[in-house]
Amino acid sequence: MCVCSGVRKFTFTAWCNSHLRKAGTQIENIEEDFRNGLKLMLLLEVISGERLPKPDKGKMRFHKIANVNKALDYISSKGVKLVSIGAEEIVDGNLKMTLGMIWTIILRFAIQDISVEETSAKEGLLLWCQRKTAPYRNVNVQNFHISWKDGLALCALIHRHRPDLIDYSKLRKDDPIGNLNTAFEVAEKYLDIPKMLDAEDIVNTPKPDEKAIMTYVSCFYHAFAGAEQAETAANRICKVLAVNQENERLMEEYEKLASELLEWIRRTIPWLENRVAEQTMRAMQQKLEDFRDYRRVHKPPRVQEKCQLEINFNTLQTKLRLSNRPAFMPSEGKMVSDIANAWKGLEQVEKGYEEWLLTEIRRLERLDHLAEKFKQKCSLHESWTAGKEHLLSQKDYETASLMEIRALMRKHEAFESDLAAHQDRVEQIAAIAQELNELDYHDAASVNTRCQGICDQRDALEVHKHFTHSKQTHRVEKLWETIDQLYLEFAKRAAPFNNWMDGAMEDLQDMFIVHSIEEIQSLITAHDQYKATLPEADKERIAIMGIQNEITKIAQTYGIKLVGVNPYTVLSPQDITNKWEAVKQLVPLRDQMLQEEVARQQANERLRRSFAAQANIIGPWIQTKMERQPLHFNHDPNKDAAYMQHEGMMNVQEPATIDDGSVSGIIRHSLLQHVRVGWEQLLTTIARTINEVENQILTRDAKGISQEQLNEFRASFNHFDRKRNGMMDPDDFRACLISMGYDLGEVEFARIMTLVDPNNTGVVTFQAFIDFMTRETAETDTAEQVMASFKILASDKPYITVEELRRELPPEQAEYCISRMTKYIGPEVALGALDYISFSSALYGESDL
Repeated sequence: MCVCSGVRKFTFTAWCNSHLRKAGTQIENIEEDFRNGLKLMLLLEVISGERLPKPDKGKMRFHKIANVNKALDYISSKGVKLVSIGAEEIVDGNLKMTLGMIWTIILRFAIQDISVEETSAKEGLLLWCQRKTAPYRNVNVQNFHISWKDGLALCALIHRHRPDLIDYSKLRKDDPIGNLNTAFEVAEKYLDIPKMLDAEDIVNTPKPDEKAIMTYVSCFYHAFAGAEQAETAANRICKVLAVNQENERLMEEYEKLASELLEWIRRTIPWLENRVAEQTMRAMQQKLEDFRDYRRVHKPPRVQEKCQLEINFNTLQTKLRLSNRPAFMPSEGKMVSDIANAWKGLEQVEKGYEEWLLTEIRRLERLDHLAEKFKQKCSLHESWTAGKEHLLSQKDYETASLMEIRALMRKHEAFESDLAAHQDRVEQIAAIAQELNELDYHDAASVNTRCQGICDQRDALEVHKHFTHSKQTHRVEKLWETIDQLYLEFAKRAAPFNNWMDGAMEDLQDMFIVHSIEEIQSLITAHDQYKATLPEADKERIAIMGIQNEITKIAQTYGIKLVGVNPYTVLSPQDITNKWEAVKQLVPLRDQMLQEEVARQQANERLRRSFAAQANIIGPWIQTKMERQPLHFNHDPNKDAAYMQHEGMMNVQEPATIDDGSVSGIIRHSLLQHVRVGWEQLLTTIARTINEVENQILTRDAKGISQEQLNEFRASFNHFDRKRNGMMDPDDFRACLISMGYDLGEVEFARIMTLVDPNNTGVVTFQAFIDFMTRETAETDTAEQVMASFKILASDKPYITVEELRRELPPEQAEYCISRMTKYIGPEVALGALDYISFSSALYGESDL
């Protein structure tokens, strides 16, 4: 007998005994102990788990042949062709035929059913060995003979599945016998695989027996098959749980983001609804600045959060659909529609707040202007009336001479003229005070007090005027009468002229507020009209100064000594001259102010036109971008996403704000906000479109759909989307399905419509179409598959224990299951038994945990 036959006999005998011992028996001599066919039939029953025909009990040769034939017939019934193997050879103890028969049995029942990645039998077993030993140093399994001589491949197989049994790092390639014996001893002691090979035979044989090694290695495959199945089941469960955990994370993130956004809206609306007006322009300007900060700094991140929230919601719903999970239903009040309504309410309040701010600023601006004008007029009037009442109340006329009395009389006449001239200013002051009260000026009390004081003083002057007038007497000499008459004429003409100059100075220094070129041009026209009156005024000034010259001439001519000043007025010729020079100096200053304002308004007008030009460009541009239909792209979804990112997010720049700080600037700022709203809507539309494309990519990848299939689906949809609005009506949808090979009856089409249009809107969206087609062409995990995987880990029990979960699953997934599985209720259950069936159903929304 050759060495190979001896090795094979030893291996086959050990293999047969590894199964026969389950029936409480064994063989000693393989060619002798199978001759009567009884143990051969028993071997087949043990390894197949089936009952063979009842054996013959006799000991005659034909009884033995009959039993062996029954065994051979059973082997043939399993699709095995027995070439040149007959019952007579087995009965006669032919070792070669007996070994051939046993090898046939090993191939059929131990090797043939091995399947690894579409390879089976010998190739499958070899591929399994290669995969399991690939990470190990000094191991390169290419066959079933010399690749196993150094024993490292066998040790690697054991270490891969049971690293606790062998310290692979201590093995040496130059100790093949030690390595082989280590593998044989560990396999026999811990894996229940009997020793089927001899280490020295393998090492000393140039090419070890292939069939013997295949037989022995197949025992390892079957010993670890249960572990492989459990590993596959655990991997499936981990994959499903990872999807569920990611979905839960997205749900929690949505809830958190929605809560924060709604809370921000809730806090912001009362601030925008607060319409308590400030008393000063400075305070209201601060309110406007705070509002601009809100628009520029605080609101844009919230706009982005709102957009991101919608994207997260759509992505989550897509992932749930792809993994056969029920749709996500946010907490009450946190639906996308709830957030949209809250946002709409915020923008309505925001719009009202802005309009209120602008109105209040205009009111305060008007109040500040009126208040300053009131103060100027009051100051002028009060400086004029200073000491007038005291002078009128004096009774010096009682002891005065005729000339002095005549002088007092003329002085009073001049005062009457002056008082009448100042009556208009008093009426203006009263009118301004009334307007300040009507506009709710914050310091109206002091305005009213000052105005009342001026009116009371005017009434007192009227009383003194009438009283003094009744006591005057006409006593003056001819010469003094002439001088007095000239003095009086000077006073009468100087007073209104002085009053005119006061008014002119007041007008030349008056503040002005304009918002357009037309308004400033109107002021310039009025100023030009005023300048046209200056020559006549200068003639009047010369005439008044001529009266004074006449008085001086008379006094010089008649030797009259003029003592003191003009008794009829406090105005001196020098006062008239000085004030006239002041008026002349103010005229060019007023010209300069008006021209500067013209330049400023022209600059503002250019800004307005520039703004209008930009708005006319950006408005249609935004509209064009928003009307694009990315669903009709014919690109790869990955390229579509990149295209949208490039077109929508990179090439677009936000228009700059034009603001000159005035009410006009505020109005332009308000107009710009309308452009900004369109801009924000465009960014939101772009982000949503990118999200739709990304969801298509997610759908393609998750469902295992090829790019060609997705392109075909998109092309079909675009063809039947006749309105180019991203939707098909039912008739177009039916035509689309028929074009793709569907044979549709009314009942079947109605069933499909309930899937793609559950809300009965009468249209089929692109996303609904893609979801339907992916369901038709792809397979997904189901609750039943997850249950089956848990059943494997639980060793076919209807429940699983905490220990089993922690042993078979990674720590994170194990604790996730333990925290969510309910207690199993049933007879004779282990302590801590958990219900994996209800848990699996709940993952797919088929029950509640």
